[in-house]
Amino acid sequence: MEEKVNLPKDAFQPVSKGERLDDEKITAPSRTFLQDAWRRLRENKAAFISMWILIIVAIFAFTSPITAPHPNNSNPDYANLPAKVPGVNINGFNGTIVQGGERIDAYKANKVPSDKYFYLGTDYLGRSLAQRILHGTMISLLIGVFATIIDLLIGVGYGIFSAWKGGKIDIFMQRIIEIMSSVPNIVIMVLLLLVFKNGGILPIVLAIAINEWTTMARLTRAQTLSLKNQEYILAAQSLGESPWKISVKHLLPNLSSVIIIQTMFTIPTAIFFEAFLSYIGIGIQAPTASLGTLINDGQRNFQFLPFQMWYPAIVLAIIMIAFNILADGLRDAFDPRTARR
Repeated sequence: MEEKVNLPKDAFQPVSKGERLDDEKITAPSRTFLQDAWRRLRENKAAFISMWILIIVAIFAFTSPITAPHPNNSNPDYANLPAKVPGVNINGFNGTIVQGGERIDAYKANKVPSDKYFYLGTDYLGRSLAQRILHGTMISLLIGVFATIIDLLIGVGYGIFSAWKGGKIDIFMQRIIEIMSSVPNIVIMVLLLLVFKNGGILPIVLAIAINEWTTMARLTRAQTLSLKNQEYILAAQSLGESPWKISVKHLLPNLSSVIIIQTMFTIPTAIFFEAFLSYIGIGIQAPTASLGTLINDGQRNFQFLPFQMWYPAIVLAIIMIAFNILADGLRDAFDPRTARR
């Protein structure tokens, strides 16, 4: 026999409209994938600060044609002046320099007008280092962006096509990638210099584009192989959608995280490659400024005027570090399973 349970009379009374059940409360607002990734990125303080540093650097660099329109104007009377910031009386930023064991005012010694300042000093030709660093940063960023765009156009398309076709076509296309990866960038650059004798931005961008897209292609191919057998891809094929539509509507949105993360690693790689080539004298040619040419010019007087090399080197280091920290933050934001505990 079952025991009878005596329940209170109000046990099954309906809940009034004014009352709310705790079980029905929404604990967090509904977010899309991108909104959730943005939230995780903001919680990563280092990555979020790095993102704003890069934004500020890009704003200063790309507005330099307006704010610093004459980076190549030289004045030998103002050569090798140290940094001087109005109202700052700190050694290194007050226009003084040590000569013969004594600290002297270099601006007075060179008879520089009292209302003229060079915030980061001047180089051996009397050109403003601040203006040249701004222009050099713009050139380096442009090279990084252009090389990355080509990397995206070639690498993403190549990787998706290779994985989608599969079989012998995939094997053949991967052998091409292995051949391209085995050729050093420096060899490609030297060969391009024989064609483009004046150097400049174009051969550097082409040298990076010819070789660096292989990494993007491999990553895209690996992700596409894991996605092409998913149920929603098979359903789209069953409905008769073309491979082009499937790639645009289904594959690219799911590959976006990999593409964005790899892009953030590609840009600093391209910037560093340009700086290295310009430093050894086969990249950007004088008088055009880039971070590599500025470091190269500064190292000539490094023993006596180290600031001429330190300032562009610091800017290059900040850009490289910020891009890598932001890339790590984006990787954790788009794929929280890889986040460091």
